[in-house]
Amino acid sequence: MIAPISAFVYTTAMKKYPLSFISLCLLGVAAAIPGLGSVLGFGGWLHPLLEDPMAGLAFIVSALALFGSAAFPLILRRLQEAEQ
Repeated sequence: MIAPISAFVYTTAMKKYPLSFISLCLLGVAAAIPGLGSVLGFGGWLHPLLEDPMAGLAFIVSALALFGSAAFPLILRRLQEAEQ
């Protein structure tokens, strides 16, 4: 496979992790960063609506939901591998 950046190549070592697991985890991290910043009091630097700590709490809850949703494809892949 030819790719401009070797870090973005989906190798056989990564095939044990489903693409949906990786994408949902990345979205969870993307939601957790502004959430933690808002809870810690730095949310106003990112956006005026993030000055409220409850907005940060909503981001953190969304990040936890994304991490929980990411667990399902991973568990299904593990069950599929165990069945073979």
